[in-house]
Amino acid sequence: MITRILGEGQYEIAEEHLDHLNELDSALQAAATAGDEAAFASALSALLDAVRSLGTRVPDERITPSELVLPDEGTSLARVSELLSDEGLIPG
Repeated sequence: MITRILGEGQYEIAEEHLDHLNELDSALQAAATAGDEAAFASALSALLDAVRSLGTRVPDERITPSELVLPDEGTSLARVSELLSDEGLIPG
């Protein structure tokens, strides 16, 4: 799965890591629903760090559509709340 972190770039994530990313996404969604800014910032950071560490960076010169787009770390809780669906940021 090609995942874009806005303002940063794309990462290719192997299917085997999606369950872990969904767990982190669930924590992010719970923090956003609770309106807990500190937990939200921590959960968003953990999700993005996991994408960076588990994924392989796609070279900037390679043009590939993103299957998933994640906000950058500076994105507010209010903005992420607008992006969340019933499944969080990551479907599945």
